[in-house]
Amino acid sequence: MPGTLRDMSGSPLPLEDGTPADTLGAFGSAIAWSGVDDRYVAAVDRGPSDGATSFADRMQWLDVRVDPRAPGGVTVNLVATTLLVDERGRQLVGKSDAFDADMPERGSRFDPEGVRVSRTGSLFVSDEYGPWVVEFSRAGRLLRRLPVPEHYRIRHPGTTKEEAIAGNDVGRVTNHGFEGLAVHPDGTALFALLQHSLIQDGGREGRNVRLLEIPLDGGATREYVVVLDDAEYVFNELVAIGARRFLAIERDRKGGAKARVKHVVLVDLEGATDVSRFESLPKDGLPQDVSPARKEVVLDLLARAHGLAGPEFPEKVEGLCFGPDLPDGRRRLIVTSDNDMDRDRPSHLWVFAVPDEAIGGFVPQSFDATR
Repeated sequence: MPGTLRDMSGSPLPLEDGTPADTLGAFGSAIAWSGVDDRYVAAVDRGPSDGATSFADRMQWLDVRVDPRAPGGVTVNLVATTLLVDERGRQLVGKSDAFDADMPERGSRFDPEGVRVSRTGSLFVSDEYGPWVVEFSRAGRLLRRLPVPEHYRIRHPGTTKEEAIAGNDVGRVTNHGFEGLAVHPDGTALFALLQHSLIQDGGREGRNVRLLEIPLDGGATREYVVVLDDAEYVFNELVAIGARRFLAIERDRKGGAKARVKHVVLVDLEGATDVSRFESLPKDGLPQDVSPARKEVVLDLLARAHGLAGPEFPEKVEGLCFGPDLPDGRRRLIVTSDNDMDRDRPSHLWVFAVPDEAIGGFVPQSFDATR
């Protein structure tokens, strides 16, 4: 999908960097099935120029239809754009300086990077700035913030990456907050996955990444470790395929012919240790009494059989969800890319037909969507 497409926000005026404010870009940051027909909701990240613009945060509602007999096999149509506002109706924006240092929850800066639909139709959204996990109404109004342990948050927020790095020794690394979000099959908890290690866990040189479990009844949170294959890699997205099993994206930071690792991995928490008691973790390796989540590759997007690898393959493969089953019973897996709202680069949406045996079978995604 070309980067020049426009959305339905009704905001054509240019942003500070000249980008039209209604550019339909970066919607590949996260995607979730609505639970109804072919309707999906996609989360747009903080906008162009790495937080330098007052881009209004939003969700895009898409119809994604699959017909293997048609040219390309997949059609995508935008049906609505929903702007995100806080409890008071104030517009949330991607601008990096729109924070309140004394009371972070009063700030208006927000960077949506994960989205899931609740059983009642509300939207759970994860954010990189806080990092936050927030529930919005379907109309885009903030309903509540879910509890996130203090050690995920930096003590001294800054406008620039350099300010945030220099002023903090605890919390998320700049631009590496909650990238993945999943709902427990019975709807009782959320799971939020960081993109990379916390500062106290090795930061940019770390491999041990925390996966936070948040009970929706207000109970105590739990934390698990998912290990990156390389400190240069990152995690994106998270989707539940059972009570303790998930799919996530693990990828390198290269695009085109230089891309080497664009994997969908299975993450299994069976036997994994709750590491909530650890103030910090080593950047490599783990204490003897700590077991990480089991992880294995289930889909290599660069495999020759898929025909996707090449000079045009995007760096940021970030969205992942299941849709309604295909007519032959296989699972419909949606994968999307984030073009960073670069109007010269397209966004991608791929559909894979996944047999149950490829990932050991799982409960259909109707558990985290309203029908």
